[in-house]
Amino acid sequence: MTAALPCLALALLCALRAAAEVPVQPGFDTQKFAGKWHFAATVSNCSVYLKMKDGMKSPIATISFTPEGNLAMKLAWPLPDRCQRLELLFQRSGQAGHYTGMGAQEKRELRVMETDYSHYAIVHETQHREEQPSTMLQLLTREQDVSPLLLQKFEELIPAVGLTKAMLAVLPKSDQCTAAIR
Repeated sequence: MTAALPCLALALLCALRAAAEVPVQPGFDTQKFAGKWHFAATVSNCSVYLKMKDGMKSPIATISFTPEGNLAMKLAWPLPDRCQRLELLFQRSGQAGHYTGMGAQEKRELRVMETDYSHYAIVHETQHREEQPSTMLQLLTREQDVSPLLLQKFEELIPAVGLTKAMLAVLPKSDQCTAAIR
């Protein structure tokens, strides 16, 4: 047990260092980023996600910003029999493009790594839970179609955040929840 502690401490230090190095879009513009986004691809080490990823369809989100600069997100996930809706609020964390949120049993950290505002965004999210922290990288698009070149760019980022291509789900299109998110 005592021999494992230095390894555990080193792993935690590496994880914290990796999270600290996740970049944020320079000059992030909340007004340009606000609006509707489709989740085109997701990669994560979350155990719940890994069990469900092969049956998932593309969720849709509407993002807005409060006068204080906090990020409000309304999500709708297509499930076989309904749309699951969720509302999240992330507080601005010092700089635009970096946000934190608290859930009942978790702390979330969201960073907009890269966006062109009109076609795509790459978002990095960490969830700190009591059991196990998880990392997620998401490719958001304004339209449901994603170009092979953009998908390739996204896939190249996967190892840089400590994830693997085996954890990747390219999400099939779905219009099932379009009305639920308005």
